[in-house]
Amino acid sequence: MNYVHLLLGLLILLPAWYIISLTWGKPWSVKGLYLRTFLKFALKGPELLTMLGILEKFGLHGHNAKLSDVSEAFQDRMYAFIKRDLRLLRSYRPRKATRLSTGIMDYFLDDIARGERFRHHDYPLNQMFGIQSEMPNFMMTMHPVVSKLEGRNYIKRLGKFGIKFGQVMEGLVIREKKGCLPPKFVIRRVLDEMTAFIANPAAENPLYTVFKDKLEKLPRVSASDRESLLAAAEAEITRTVYPAYRKFIAYFNGLEKKATTDDGVWKLPEGADYYVHCLRSNTTTDYTPEQVHEIGLREVKRIEGEMAAILEKLGHKNVKNAPRKLADFGKEERFLYPNTDEGRAAALTEYQRILDEVDAALAPYFAVRPKAKLKVERVPEFREKTSAGAYYQMGDLSGSRPGVFYANLRDMNEIQKFGMKTLSYHEGIPGHHFQLSIAQELKGVPFFRRMVPFTAYAEGWALYAEKLAREIGMYKDDPYGELGYLDSELFRAVRLVVDTGLHHKKWTREQAIEYMEAHTASARETVVSEIERYIVMPGQACAYKIGEIKMVELRDKTKKELGGRFDPRKFHDVVLKNGSMPLDILEQVVGEYIRSENAA
Repeated sequence: MNYVHLLLGLLILLPAWYIISLTWGKPWSVKGLYLRTFLKFALKGPELLTMLGILEKFGLHGHNAKLSDVSEAFQDRMYAFIKRDLRLLRSYRPRKATRLSTGIMDYFLDDIARGERFRHHDYPLNQMFGIQSEMPNFMMTMHPVVSKLEGRNYIKRLGKFGIKFGQVMEGLVIREKKGCLPPKFVIRRVLDEMTAFIANPAAENPLYTVFKDKLEKLPRVSASDRESLLAAAEAEITRTVYPAYRKFIAYFNGLEKKATTDDGVWKLPEGADYYVHCLRSNTTTDYTPEQVHEIGLREVKRIEGEMAAILEKLGHKNVKNAPRKLADFGKEERFLYPNTDEGRAAALTEYQRILDEVDAALAPYFAVRPKAKLKVERVPEFREKTSAGAYYQMGDLSGSRPGVFYANLRDMNEIQKFGMKTLSYHEGIPGHHFQLSIAQELKGVPFFRRMVPFTAYAEGWALYAEKLAREIGMYKDDPYGELGYLDSELFRAVRLVVDTGLHHKKWTREQAIEYMEAHTASARETVVSEIERYIVMPGQACAYKIGEIKMVELRDKTKKELGGRFDPRKFHDVVLKNGSMPLDILEQVVGEYIRSENAA
């Protein structure tokens, strides 16, 4: 036997065998399964690949000409794939080195598999999100118009709007047949949004004007090429994008007649079970709706007491409703910016100053810092009417696109100066920007752990960041700012009450608005927007406070166990440098850290 030939044959066959097992069979190691499962998600989502910004570095741009498949048939295949890979994941022998990653992936896949039963219970188009607003926003903020090639890809993507909108329509019709209809107000909000979006000629639509602005910043694209690209974009918006929206408008006009004013998901088939699933999925706990409601009531009472104590120190005696007293402050000129472009510019400048200030104060508390930059921008005007007050959008993995803290500046009377610090700490530093960017930059962990989302962890960290900023003195000599912090915390506690009220206790939209308005300092317009958000995103708003409570509990436990050896930098490393995870797994990780410190 020629052993040289045999060895050469093995060297050729082994990689091929590995690739085959990685693609179709059971990978040799669980790490191979991590990779395959993540790639299955990523490669089926061209928009995700664009957001990651990795392939472009290798000269690969084809994904930027495509949109992801959202058809019912594709979703069937994805659920089958998820359940198969979950079974495979559980078939590997447990090993200490992969236990954490396996536990996180197991929870993630299991949660998706559990949700298949309720796959048609959501509202794909609503006033908060949906293809009608997310696709234009993605095209304008994420698609990389950095060359003539990417300009052509932009136009190709516009040409695929009709296909993707048609796939979403397929699911809407199924939901209608099952009796899973959104409340009447949701349909009206979406109709108004879509009608306004296509009201002007294509050359005045943001999809065209933003594209034009980006092309004008590319010196290597000639004037004739720019004109050609713009003409093609205008034609595609007219030929494909606007007709896709008109089909949705016609459908929702008909649907509005069938919808009711019932707001909670209790009205849906198996609605009670669906809400339990939503709470579990978002909070990563097994709390019942009643338990979450009671936690909310207790937290509301505690926080209102703290607010009243500060108000009394400021000379306000016998305050019966602390949040509404703060709301009165919020109408005073000293706490507001002018409702002008100059006022908006001043607010953005102040947000940046706050971020720079807290960033300079964090050395004693954080050993790890994100490499990614952070900037503050206004929420795009076409989205601001129905958008949240602020949100964070993470940068790409290449570092070329920074993280962005978006502030909604639709009405400067909604932005009180005493609330700006807390919002900055939550969305920016040390909140979402730290948590998400550090996760993206992790080394030595399976790639999926840099990206996997768990709402309770992410939003719990952002609220924990608010609390930490208070504890380290960022509100020193700023009692009104401290009241703003407490109102933010109260806001999240109230969410526990109204979310469970709407979906478990069958409160009406008006009942929820009345409770939230009485127990926060928010303006009525903001309250209405928030309650309408909870109606279309059941359980999501509960993740914030539940996550923060758990993180504070774990920190306090670590302090108690370690005593004088407690180091906040090490604790924050444990929480941040392992990436996002369910709260029960986070508790296990912190427990292992405590044991290792005690052993040392």
